[in-house]
Amino acid sequence: MKDFITPPNHINFLAKNLFGEMGQIINGSIAYVDLNGGGPTTKHSHQHNHLFIVTEGEACVEFEDETVIIHKDEAYLVKGTRLHSVWNNSNGKTVMIGISVK
Repeated sequence: MKDFITPPNHINFLAKNLFGEMGQIINGSIAYVDLNGGGPTTKHSHQHNHLFIVTEGEACVEFEDETVIIHKDEAYLVKGTRLHSVWNNSNGKTVMIGISVK
C-alpha cells in the first residue's frame, strides 16, 4: 500500500493524502462502471474540472493526445477544457468518485 501512513496516535489505521486544495467544489458523485463501460462515447469538454478518485478497479482517462490511468487509491484532476472521456480499465467493476471543481 504505497504512500499510506499511520498517523500519530492511531492504531490499525492507514491513510493516504489524495489531493490538496483544488478550488471550489461544485458537486460530487459516485460512479459504478462495469466492464467495458465509460463515456461519453464522444470526448467532451466543459468549463469545470473533474477530480476523479478511484476506490475500486482502475480508470482510464482518454484525451485527444494522451491517456492517463488512475489506479485504485489514486486521484487525478482532469482539466475540463480538454476533450476527454473516462473508461473502466479493469477486468471487473470500477468505482470512482467524481468531484466537479471550479
